[in-house]
Amino acid sequence: MSKKNIAVVMGGYSDEYKVSLKSGQLIFDSLDRDLYNVYKVVILKEEWYFVDDRGEKSPLDKADFSVSLTSGFKVKFDVCFNIIHGRPGENGELQAYWNTIGQKYTGCDFYQSALTFNKKDTLAVLSKYGIPSAKSIYLRLGEEIDENEIVEKLGLPLFVKPNQSGSSLGITKVKAQSELKEALKFAFAEDEEILIESFLDGMEVSVGVVDFNNETVVLGITEIVPDKEFFDYEAKYEGASEEITPARIDDETRKRVEEISKRAYEALGMSGFSRSEFIIMNGTPYMLEMNTNPGFSPASILPQQAKIYGISIMDLCGNEVEKALAKK
Repeated sequence: MSKKNIAVVMGGYSDEYKVSLKSGQLIFDSLDRDLYNVYKVVILKEEWYFVDDRGEKSPLDKADFSVSLTSGFKVKFDVCFNIIHGRPGENGELQAYWNTIGQKYTGCDFYQSALTFNKKDTLAVLSKYGIPSAKSIYLRLGEEIDENEIVEKLGLPLFVKPNQSGSSLGITKVKAQSELKEALKFAFAEDEEILIESFLDGMEVSVGVVDFNNETVVLGITEIVPDKEFFDYEAKYEGASEEITPARIDDETRKRVEEISKRAYEALGMSGFSRSEFIIMNGTPYMLEMNTNPGFSPASILPQQAKIYGISIMDLCGNEVEKALAKK
């Protein structure tokens, strides 16, 4: 049996590209070389390129996502392992392009990616499945803003966040109305749409869900104890938080979180890796968001959960590749 060519596609157009490069390296290192020829592909705003074993770059042909090497050999990929965080790999752009050229890839389809990248729309859809979330106000850039109305409706403190952005970029916890204007400006710098949410006073948990061997599996529930006010970019990627797996919750709450996490995953027609964030308040999990390409560096939550669950990184990644190969 000939080995399949697998491109680990990393990078991206946002500040998250550095995290994606680390995630891509772990997947590159973990895929079984007895089964696959594994290659690195980096997608950045300014260029898309292939990296060979010596670290030399070759441009990608976007017509068919192939690369022609200086040796004259052309490499076409059987599967692209998508591990881009943020645009264009987590918002559906890349998946739509791959669909158009007939390129197989891991993870969810373009619709699920686009939907889950939009926090407002995700929470609206999941509310139909009985999954609660915080009270919120949605604003577009340029709309009239009534600060008194916002505070009256949502109370203080509250959270201001970009509607379509990953890795907790652009989020502010607002404790006083005087801080609201600056928080709005900070969020609008990341996205033209923002979400303002009421504060949920409870435990934050991060729940990894994957489809593994044709079954929806909750890998684990991780309790997030940030050193700062909330689980921001620094807490996620620079060690400014304590992450406790399994979370310190009772069995009844654990079962409720697992059930809601599975329900959300299946309701959205998800596939591949996902990490959902919840606040547990009075025993009820409130959904914050779902990430369809969560961080996958050695320090990231999902690999830690898989290890505790008993699934090796090699098997977890191999499962994704085999599902993609089986797609028609």
